[in-house]
Amino acid sequence: MARFGMVIDTRKCVGCMDCVVACQTENDVPVGYARDWITTEVRGEFPNLAMEIRSERCNHCDNPPCVTCCPTGASHVSDFGRIVKVNASRCIGCKACVAACPYGARYVHPKGYADKCTFCDHRVKEGKDPACVSVCPTHCMVFGDLDDPAAEVSRLLRTRKWHTLLPEAGTKPRVFYLT
Repeated sequence: MARFGMVIDTRKCVGCMDCVVACQTENDVPVGYARDWITTEVRGEFPNLAMEIRSERCNHCDNPPCVTCCPTGASHVSDFGRIVKVNASRCIGCKACVAACPYGARYVHPKGYADKCTFCDHRVKEGKDPACVSVCPTHCMVFGDLDDPAAEVSRLLRTRKWHTLLPEAGTKPRVFYLT
């Protein structure tokens, strides 16, 4: 069984937001909401500054607190790629998963259910990349099976320095940022 993940090269990301627009279009995300977004982080003190631009989304964690806190089982890990998903018809909109996510990756859809990135699993099942990956003009995003040593995501994680967001949260995120 695959375990999908994403690698984002922060040296290549220019913050153009093509990924955000592609996601909103592909997944019919309501205006004013987002399943992914761009973050710019500046570290250091002048004149020794470093800036990182990155595309953020649900981290499809191996230890997802949003799943364990869900009272109805609407938040779950799918068999297909171990993607963290929400079954909208089972969601009661209690926002427990929204509060539990340390990445701020969920929102309550105007129709009353929690929503988030799905790695465009409907596209992946057809052999395509997620919409965000497919439109990136700098090709900074790579998607694939983290358990396949021959996959590009695995090769990049073996050969480049990387970090995850909030490793101290213990969620074991599957979105990795190359530095």
